[in-house]
Amino acid sequence: MTEELSRTSALASRHIALGSGLEDWNGMGTAWTYDSDPNDEHDAVRDAVGMFDMSPLKKVFVRGSDALAVLDHLTTRDMSKIAPGQAAYLSVLTDDGTMGDDAIVSNNGNSEWMIAHGSGDTMALLEASAEGKDVEVQFSDDLHDISVQGPKALQVLNANCDVDLGALKYFHHTPANLFGHPCRISRTGYSGERGYEVFADASVVGDVWDKLAEKGVMPCSFTALDKVRIEAGLLFYGYDMTTDQTPWEAGLGFTISSSKGDFRGKQAAMNAKGNEKINNVCVVVDHPDMVNGEETLTLNGEAVGAVNSPCYSHRMGKSLALAHVSPKAAAEGTVLQVSGGDIETTATVAKMPIYDSQKSKTHA
Repeated sequence: MTEELSRTSALASRHIALGSGLEDWNGMGTAWTYDSDPNDEHDAVRDAVGMFDMSPLKKVFVRGSDALAVLDHLTTRDMSKIAPGQAAYLSVLTDDGTMGDDAIVSNNGNSEWMIAHGSGDTMALLEASAEGKDVEVQFSDDLHDISVQGPKALQVLNANCDVDLGALKYFHHTPANLFGHPCRISRTGYSGERGYEVFADASVVGDVWDKLAEKGVMPCSFTALDKVRIEAGLLFYGYDMTTDQTPWEAGLGFTISSSKGDFRGKQAAMNAKGNEKINNVCVVVDHPDMVNGEETLTLNGEAVGAVNSPCYSHRMGKSLALAHVSPKAAAEGTVLQVSGGDIETTATVAKMPIYDSQKSKTHA
């Protein structure tokens, strides 16, 4: 673990035992690889059930009488429509109307909300929105997040839970006891499969992880996570979107509640609609392995974009990537030249998501 890491997962010893070097993401040692084959981990998520330690996501509680108003200013969704027990995926914009972050915000009831976000500027933007308001903003690294994903996730969790998770709708969450430990279970994930996130305190999360492993849930690395989320067209802040892109360019226009009142960056974002300089696309690369990332994409000799998030899907037998391209190069079926380092090949723009394009599995 490097000296720069400021955060530690209570599951770190489990990751080390599985072969992880605890590489940094978001200030926390993260299992980018295990001794197990990431293709086997990929198979577990698609065919059975796997689990990821998503504790490097930052969890922030917002409490108080002005919590709703603060979150409505911070985020692009109409938060008044998110009832207790519900959650929403949304954008957090800069003052310039570009992507400051993406996040999931959950309404826990009794004027308590929780934000789970990655490496963007949510915390600083939240504190600015909260200034002078009747709210308490509390960052919690005690709360951990095990993401249990795959077609058998419900079966394993329900057999060891005091709540019927079969009745829990997509993007809903509930307090529960899992293996006898108090937690909050959310029907969310980052895999393109039906799955659940288990939020539990550091004091019990190790036992929850161990019990899940005993039930046959396979620990999965972030290398496998990249494979499943790229197949599912799910974005990673810092790679597939930054403060250089508007939500329309990032493909996140669906997170904008344009009819609600003012929120940070609203006018700038609305002015940018229809003036996109790039689009987020999935490409199938004519290559027998994963490309390196950052390759230049050209069309008829003109540079039109770049590769952001590459992977090789052994299940599809395809080298895939999420990429930014100019709108004129974004149509499905467009063939692009790929150049960079030792890579010189072509790629074809594909339907996104390339896996389960109707999202029938997550919404089942």
